[in-house]
Amino acid sequence: MADQLDFQSLSFGLRRMAWIRFWMQTVLGIVSAGILIFYNVGGNLGKGSLKAAGLGSGLSITTFSFFILLYSLWHGWLIVLKGRALNTPARPSRGEPSRLLKRGVLIDVLGVVFAVIGYQALAGALTIQAATQVQGFMAFGAARTQPVSFPITSIEMVSLLSNTQVLMAHVIGLIVSLLLLQRIYRTN
Repeated sequence: MADQLDFQSLSFGLRRMAWIRFWMQTVLGIVSAGILIFYNVGGNLGKGSLKAAGLGSGLSITTFSFFILLYSLWHGWLIVLKGRALNTPARPSRGEPSRLLKRGVLIDVLGVVFAVIGYQALAGALTIQAATQVQGFMAFGAARTQPVSFPITSIEMVSLLSNTQVLMAHVIGLIVSLLLLQRIYRTN
């Protein structure tokens, strides 16, 4: 009887934490997708305005990390289904949910790596833009009296926020996957 109660509590814990992971990543992913779409639409409307040269690569890497987040969401749904299956008589072995969670850890680590690289590219481009706005800074040579200025717009700052949302969603997925792995391998 204790074995049945252990599987019931494991199933309940796995489902609850997987739902928390799924919905938190979904909300952060929707916010990030909205910001990325808003940046693309808003950036195309202002074609005549000056744009930062380095934001494109950072946003591309952020978009790739967002696609990894979509895969992570699907993977989170598989964890929910595996949690439901643990409460049935035809329950999976301990190795199946642990392999699923280990794959989830790998997916989220990959997403974190790409989100951090994208964050560095975005922050670097915005730092260069900010440096060009100050009179005398980044003006090379004495003949340069009027430095080229790329004003930082609010939409560029919001693009950095989209990267932060994707990064946070991957960190949440990573933490929940590690907690669930610890729960599966706990002996008590």
